[in-house]
Amino acid sequence: MTHPSSVHPRWLMPAEWAPQSRCWMAWPCRPETFSGAPMDVAFDAYASVANTIAGFEPLSMVCHPEFAPEARRRLDGSIEIIELPISDSWIRDTGPTFVISEAGELGAVDWRFNAWGGNYPGHEDDTHLAGRIAERVGAVHLPVDMFFEGGAITVDGEGTLITTDNVPLNANRNPHITREKVEGHFELMLGASKTIWLPGIYEEDETDGHVDEVACFTRPGQVLHLNCSNPNDPNHAAFAANLAVLRQATDAKGRKLDVVTIEQPAERREKDGVRLTLSYLNFLIGNGFVLMPAFGVPEDEPARGLLAELFPDRKVVQLPAMGIVNGGGGIHCITQQQPAVGA
Repeated sequence: MTHPSSVHPRWLMPAEWAPQSRCWMAWPCRPETFSGAPMDVAFDAYASVANTIAGFEPLSMVCHPEFAPEARRRLDGSIEIIELPISDSWIRDTGPTFVISEAGELGAVDWRFNAWGGNYPGHEDDTHLAGRIAERVGAVHLPVDMFFEGGAITVDGEGTLITTDNVPLNANRNPHITREKVEGHFELMLGASKTIWLPGIYEEDETDGHVDEVACFTRPGQVLHLNCSNPNDPNHAAFAANLAVLRQATDAKGRKLDVVTIEQPAERREKDGVRLTLSYLNFLIGNGFVLMPAFGVPEDEPARGLLAELFPDRKVVQLPAMGIVNGGGGIHCITQQQPAVGA
């Protein structure tokens, strides 16, 4: 059901560490996404993530009907497989952003989707996915007249949201929108009374700068940001600009932010020279766990240790993620949490 715009209740997007009723994923179905690599590599990586999550909380996997048999062969029997037409497998962006109303209703925010500013054609099925999931779970369907993706935000669940300038304000999404209009959508749909805008993005990020590659809230008042200590790396200046903003910022409750940094892995590029967005921040927080990427480099273990310090009440699980990263994203990009109503 769609909520009439004139009677919107107050909605709030809970923080990712809030109790969850389940996690959502979408099974790989577009070979072009993975740059010609065998689909088995992507299948293995997605199955590893899904089966790990299923050990902590329920998981629903959306599958294109053609690929459902493959998913069933690889996934734990506890995982719900839902056959729906989909175009790609980045459900953080194509699925709904879940919110909860003051009255305890589950809402599903449905951002307009144009394949990250027109990166590829044939994405029509993904434009309907958020609405189809909303209907399936009985959530209030909340369409928003703005091209945007769920990977472009991080929230503290207390009214503070962080995003980057280069996604909602990009001409390839919303050429005539203003910052004030974007903030109005965030306040109405997500309960964000304070938006912090970051100017810097990960070099050659094909999403145009999703914040989940560079920054995230780890608790109210604390933000974790990617660091680049190499002054010759283009990310060095971009990340320094973000850190300068965050260190001067206050949250919706007026608190000065505690800014923690984590070193990015060494630069790695695809065969065509495009930089891969290797980021330890592209992790998922769930019920009792944090699921983070490993890239087979020396920085993996210090990164895992830092997250264990930041989340002492959760089990930190690190999984090889290159099979996902080669497609252009990470663990956070292929998952979407559904908060527990009434928790």
